[in-house]
Amino acid sequence: MKAILALANGRVFEGTAFGAEGETGGEVVFNTSMTGYQEILTDPSYEGQLVAMTYPEIGNIGVNPEDVESRKPFVNGFIVKNYTAQPSNWRAAQALHEYMKAHGIVGIQGIDTRSLVRTLRDHGSQEGVISTLPVNAEELVAKAKAAPGMVGKDLVQAVSCSEGYEWNQGMWKLGDGYKSRDPAKAALKRRGKGTFASPAFFVVAYDYGIKYNILRNLAEAGCRVQVVPAAAPAEDVLALNPDGIFLSNGPGDPDAVPYAKENVRKLIGKKPIFGICLGHQIMGLALGGRTYKLKFGHHGGNQPVMDLTTRKVEITAQNHGFAVDADSLKGAAEVTHLNLNDNTVEGLAHRDLPIFSVQYHPESSPGPHDANYLFKRFTDMMTKYRRS
Repeated sequence: MKAILALANGRVFEGTAFGAEGETGGEVVFNTSMTGYQEILTDPSYEGQLVAMTYPEIGNIGVNPEDVESRKPFVNGFIVKNYTAQPSNWRAAQALHEYMKAHGIVGIQGIDTRSLVRTLRDHGSQEGVISTLPVNAEELVAKAKAAPGMVGKDLVQAVSCSEGYEWNQGMWKLGDGYKSRDPAKAALKRRGKGTFASPAFFVVAYDYGIKYNILRNLAEAGCRVQVVPAAAPAEDVLALNPDGIFLSNGPGDPDAVPYAKENVRKLIGKKPIFGICLGHQIMGLALGGRTYKLKFGHHGGNQPVMDLTTRKVEITAQNHGFAVDADSLKGAAEVTHLNLNDNTVEGLAHRDLPIFSVQYHPESSPGPHDANYLFKRFTDMMTKYRRS
């Protein structure tokens, strides 16, 4: 079936459909990862976006029930060069096409993704529409032009949990699956394999669109994790008396979620805080800084970042379209990490309080894992705070 991708600047790409039939719109962004398309599809940070993969072959490993990062896929649409309909992987439980169709995700394949990426790099991420319906390209371009865009839109409410819950799953292990603290599940593991230690810390995690692998890494680091909705009042979180507070990743414009900024502002100085991605941006706002929209954002698993405290360079996974303006912080926090491609802020730390955040994803699944040490940095911070 024919499919069309139309951009707000008038560019039109014709290809063939895969996944669900119909029409969908959103901000078109490109992801440079070579693996992990299932994790990308289920990353809540992609709410409201049409994701184009720069790697040309997509679908060859299918999908499986383990490699998900949230309760469902959140991308608005999927754009690839070449879709492989017959997966060849021992873990595959379903073809990508079937998975997308079941979840209502419209896809287009067979277009020149190199040309699309050059357009986005030259003109910036922009609104687009994918359609498999019998409509002309001019209509779709007009729809893309009329779309409101990401700035000022609260997308967090669409992805956050409605009620709090406790997380009890650890990291995945070949032959055992995901580790668990649940005694009933642990009993099923031969000789206790697949279990992990009792928690040493209690962490409350704000869900702005949290990825499961963040929760798994916190659990593996020795944390009992209570997840709360994005708008949970700071007073309620402090009443739980956690050892630390975590601010999660999430989609869209941080300025569009003022309730998050206000709650974090009330938490500053009360407990150790660790933020990732949108949580990092909200932390920057709560400290009095500003954020701004990047031209085409950072999306992919090969972004070079320097940790200024160690001078080491990490290869990181990223997914964000906004960044913190370092100058706007006026000394309230110091920059700890920089993106080596464009020198944008990738990490912050308060000068006096036990607070730090990073713009990228140290929990990255499937990888890279260069920045996984940050979870230990958080537990070390909580240990030190206990003793003070």
